[in-house]
Amino acid sequence: MIRLSLATAMLVLLTLSSCANTVKGMATDAKQTGQAMESSTHRVLKAASN
Repeated sequence: MIRLSLATAMLVLLTLSSCANTVKGMATDAKQTGQAMESSTHRVLKAASN
């Protein structure tokens, strides 16, 4: 019974750590997308003013 409880606890911890990595990756992707949009907006505005 103790082994089953320990195995279950380890599986839960592994699952939660995987979720944390996924959320962190999504936040990084969102930040990079925002920076790319800002950069492309500046290039379009600069091209339009020439």
